[in-house]
Amino acid sequence: MSGLFGATSTTDEVLAGVDLKGKRVLVTGISAGLGVETARVLAAHGAQVTGTARDLAKARAATEVARAGAADGGSLDIVELDLASLASVRACADALISDGRPFDAVIANAGVMAAPFGRTADGFETQFGTNHLGHFVLVNRVAPLVKSGGRVVIVASSGHRMARFSLDDLNFESKTYEPWAAYAQSKTANILFAVELDRRLKERAIRATALHPGGIQTELDRHLDPDMIEGMITQINAALAAEGKPPFQWKTIPQGAATSVWAGFVAPADVVGGKYCENCHVSEVTDAEISPISEGVLAYAVDPETARALWAKSEDMVGERF
Repeated sequence: MSGLFGATSTTDEVLAGVDLKGKRVLVTGISAGLGVETARVLAAHGAQVTGTARDLAKARAATEVARAGAADGGSLDIVELDLASLASVRACADALISDGRPFDAVIANAGVMAAPFGRTADGFETQFGTNHLGHFVLVNRVAPLVKSGGRVVIVASSGHRMARFSLDDLNFESKTYEPWAAYAQSKTANILFAVELDRRLKERAIRATALHPGGIQTELDRHLDPDMIEGMITQINAALAAEGKPPFQWKTIPQGAATSVWAGFVAPADVVGGKYCENCHVSEVTDAEISPISEGVLAYAVDPETARALWAKSEDMVGERF
């Protein structure tokens, strides 16, 4: 089944014929982009979706079509969550635990990219604190609600390849801040988190996986200079032309969200568990230099020892043991 889909597959194509009636899914970041599309297609196939957003009014407006298109018992509820505040993360998790209803899947979709230097409410570098530590606490706190046979899907990025990962100075307290290096660090952390989470939850028949959704134009690029984006695409297209390949094409949002629903509900659990996926399949692990748009995950991003070390470091940073 996994071989039926690829880079241009859409969410509707991936879930064609898939009945999610009665399934409950937690999706973070449903106020724009991939999160809205993920919630839409799941609810349209009968899933009861709980979506999170920092700005509830924005999320309600963004998901109006998704709620209207819910079918076969599907629904979409929205809860408040600011991943840049551990107080907010814990309050959200506590409310879900108190509610007590189990989840069949958790899709950690929310994130920020290439943000100017800043700190979260708890003093962490913005991208690492939001993309990794916020999800680290949320997912671990709600893990008891995930059913046996469930999945945790963490949206990472090929951006993990932009800078080598190190556990030293994760908050950029001594090294010079560079937005893309910080983004790369946070996305590598997402992948490593999935690797160690999968190892820990496997005995409960719960599998975790990370993925790259592809190059998509969403609100995620709000911090980027349009001229810089155009320059990057020009360089990529020049390299592709030299190889005799067609020019780069952005994915649509339904194509970008396809790997999330594929990894969560279509791919065999043992195939994706502990792995990094893209274009609706598992990526090859490599140590070779990879072009910005080529497939592959660098070995350091899926290294089990680094994953365990990051887990311990993350626990120290958030002051909580899981």
